[in-house]
Amino acid sequence: MRAIAVQTAGTWSGAATDCVVLDYDDRHRRRMAMTGAKGTSFLLDLPGAAELRGGDALLLEDGRLVEVIAAPEPLLEIRCNDALHLARVAWHLGNRHLPTQLLPGALRIRRDHVIADMARQLGAAVIEISAPFDPEGGAYATTGGHHHHHDAHNGQHEHHGHDHD
Repeated sequence: MRAIAVQTAGTWSGAATDCVVLDYDDRHRRRMAMTGAKGTSFLLDLPGAAELRGGDALLLEDGRLVEVIAAPEPLLEIRCNDALHLARVAWHLGNRHLPTQLLPGALRIRRDHVIADMARQLGAAVIEISAPFDPEGGAYATTGGHHHHHDAHNGQHEHHGHDHD
């Protein structure tokens, strides 16, 4: 059985046959064997890499739907004194090409002690949490997905292509 298309959150209706709980990395794929929480096994087989988000559904070739659930991950929630302070910290995160989730009054990133220290030095409050991670797609993001991963330990960033097999 293959999953051949993505139905974005809010565009599909009815009951899903099953669900897959995926972290951020596993929600950026083109081709991957998956097994749902109720045991439905299938191959994600899309024409190009997709940015799956919590609430999306995968359309199986027999018409059934499998809901995508964003798994909780270890994150840092960064809170600031005001909007200008938040924008300043967000600029520093963006300058490092870090996937960042924007919330009213807060930013979320993956846990990284180097970046946590930087945010604290900028005067932000940093709280360790566990929550689904749904960062901004970025100015060049498309349905095909293009994102950067920053390795804070060596100061390098890697450009990942559109196909995350």
